[in-house]
Amino acid sequence: MPTEQNNSTLRIEGLAVGYGEHPVQQDLSFDVRSGSIFAIMGASGCGKSTVMKALVGLLRPSAGEVFFGSENYWSQAEGRRAEIGRRFGVSFQEGALWSSMTASQNVALPLQMFTGLDAAAIDALVQMKLSLVGLNAGRASMPADLSGGMRKRVGLARALSLDPEILFLDEPSAGLDPISSKGVDDLILSLRDGFGITVVMVSHELPSLLAICDDGVFLDTESKTAIAHGAPRTMLETCKHPTVIAFMNRAEADGSRRKEED
Repeated sequence: MPTEQNNSTLRIEGLAVGYGEHPVQQDLSFDVRSGSIFAIMGASGCGKSTVMKALVGLLRPSAGEVFFGSENYWSQAEGRRAEIGRRFGVSFQEGALWSSMTASQNVALPLQMFTGLDAAAIDALVQMKLSLVGLNAGRASMPADLSGGMRKRVGLARALSLDPEILFLDEPSAGLDPISSKGVDDLILSLRDGFGITVVMVSHELPSLLAICDDGVFLDTESKTAIAHGAPRTMLETCKHPTVIAFMNRAEADGSRRKEED
């Protein structure tokens, strides 16, 4: 069992995830340092998002343990798991916004559900969170009327609504043009540097991984486990595994193209 650590530290020990009799990833062990931007990376279909579901409480692992600080999340009663879950925010790949609610209503929802704040206080917090992610305008817009980048920012604002210690991001820059993608990267860095938030980021967007992540784990589709640990930049420069080399060489090429487009 791990020793007592900062409550925002995440520790994974022997984690296995899958659906029924179909394993997705297994024997995963890694630590996420407080204040780091940690990447769960690998090719499409390797199980990155499935692993994240186990970390945030949406999918019970078939084996292993997930520790937040000193607490084993999946060994806790449901009520305690819910309390622990309020210490982190989650932003899904497509934003997962309620289409029938405005941007501000989407951000307000966790505050209405999990705090006793009155309407005026919630409205003030919503404005602050939207401003934090660069959306001073558009708060009354419906998700369908927002660009992809703006929807991702609304999703981020909602994930930040309860002042999380850990922020989980599923493909935060996927599908965005290079300028919008860099804007999201810069926003994630500012959240970490300005507020000390620990970030766990699922991504196969290579330029973003190299630009902002200072630690990570590389998941392999064939062996269904992690084949490399460390910062993406370090993997690019030193890893000898052929799968990682192929992935990271493409990363370097994609990064050069994005610099030219910027």
